[in-house]
Amino acid sequence: MSESPSADAGIIRLRSAHTVAATIERLEALLKARGVMVFARIDFSGDAARAGLTLRPQQLLLFGNPKAGTPLMVAVPAVGLDLPLKALVWEDASGAVTVAYNDPAYVLRRHGVPDTLLANLAAASALIEAAAHP
Repeated sequence: MSESPSADAGIIRLRSAHTVAATIERLEALLKARGVMVFARIDFSGDAARAGLTLRPQQLLLFGNPKAGTPLMVAVPAVGLDLPLKALVWEDASGAVTVAYNDPAYVLRRHGVPDTLLANLAAASALIEAAAHP
């Protein structure tokens, strides 16, 4: 996987220069600084450990802004299946950390939301990329 973002079936993946926890913390701070609500932080590896299982570090952040998401759900209610937005961060067996999230343009195409509403989701991409980079 290259350093640059790649899209695959509507999923953008990029390398993070930080650990899983640090990437999630950086993203959460960037989101909150811009008034974006963080709805949940799920520590999959921590949950696995509590169940007696092993999973490399992996966390998911759910976030959004009702002012941005509501117009999309008014236009096409089913877009709520992909909202709030999510960023998944994991460490692979080699220790490399990856961030994955749904491509905002793909989410709109998937649900038939007018392209005029793309700006409502697109700002999240820049914040996720900023969290992953040094």
